[in-house]
Amino acid sequence: MTGVTLAQVVAALDRRYPPRTAQSWDAVGLVAGDPAAPVRRVLFAVDPVAAVADEAIAWDADLLVTHHPLFLRPVSSVAATTFKGALVHRLVTAGVGLYAAHTNADAAAGGVADALAEAIGLVDLAALVAAPGDLLDKVVVMVPVEDAERLVDALAAAGAGALGEYTRAAFTSTGEGTFIPSAAAHPAVGRAGEAARVVEARVEMVAPRSLRAQVVAALRAAHPYEEPAFDVLEPAALPGGTGLGRVGRLPAPQRLDDFARRVAAALPPTAQGVRYAGDPALLVERVAVLGGSGDSELDAVRAAGADAYLTSDLRHHPASEARERAGFDGDGRPALVDTAHYASEWPWIAKAAEALARDLGTVETRVSTLVTDPWTGHVALPFDNAPLDRKDPV
Repeated sequence: MTGVTLAQVVAALDRRYPPRTAQSWDAVGLVAGDPAAPVRRVLFAVDPVAAVADEAIAWDADLLVTHHPLFLRPVSSVAATTFKGALVHRLVTAGVGLYAAHTNADAAAGGVADALAEAIGLVDLAALVAAPGDLLDKVVVMVPVEDAERLVDALAAAGAGALGEYTRAAFTSTGEGTFIPSAAAHPAVGRAGEAARVVEARVEMVAPRSLRAQVVAALRAAHPYEEPAFDVLEPAALPGGTGLGRVGRLPAPQRLDDFARRVAAALPPTAQGVRYAGDPALLVERVAVLGGSGDSELDAVRAAGADAYLTSDLRHHPASEARERAGFDGDGRPALVDTAHYASEWPWIAKAAEALARDLGTVETRVSTLVTDPWTGHVALPFDNAPLDRKDPV
């Protein structure tokens, strides 16, 4: 099997999980590895822990892709005198690169949120907290009709006119332009001191705001006029198609206790299992999900009108206040369903491995089945939410 380079694999991953969409505090992308090195095998896992590194080395992987970063905070040394430094040394010595896709994978289309929603069977998905769409410019330029197509081609080559799966998208209309060149001008049309009238096309195209300089440069270079008339407008920012979490609906309503069992069956088993807060008989249809720690988005869940919220790491106070508010409002919604952090993010690993294999047909991918949730057990006691009536142990 002929491999591609690590740089090509990173480019493919970055296209699906753009690093620019990661939270400002996050650390994503290539952690270790030579971009020129060949890659034949890629192992995917949630956590960059020692057991996963050993698995990657034993399988003769060339790259380990994890959801959680190894280095979330800056470091001044990767010496093998620390457990993180030792892990990096083990991977580098074995020729295994390391790449992390964290909050950029949380929000991406086909990312953590979509994978969790699909795992429990939600349909009609939308972002829980929509990310802002890409910042765009709208370029409007007047050009003689006979030069309009050439100008559109030049702007498209500079990056304008890309809309989803379409390129070279432009709108044109015609009208009459007029001007008087000065004695010092060198007009492409007309003569100095005389009013000129030209049938012109109005060309409108959108472009990423980040490409403004090169789009304007291309416009000036391709336009036949000495001083082309154009506008660069900044349209209002609109919500994008991705974002944190997802909201969807179950194919049919379920009791809360049955929904919790549905979640437990869809996710990998952990010591914590699945716990919920709410009336077991509450009918659940509209569901919000967020992989990983999600108690910061409880207000968004309420605004979305969700019957239940599936996430991880719900802390006592936010969860208690959310349930008190649900009781005060009288409808008991949203109920809360809490899983282990690792479990809610694990469904994405398989999706990411499948996507990379499709994008780069010469790369073999594998999903680690090691349970990297840090909790290893719990004591199960009967619980019926009855008032406490017990004596302290002697």
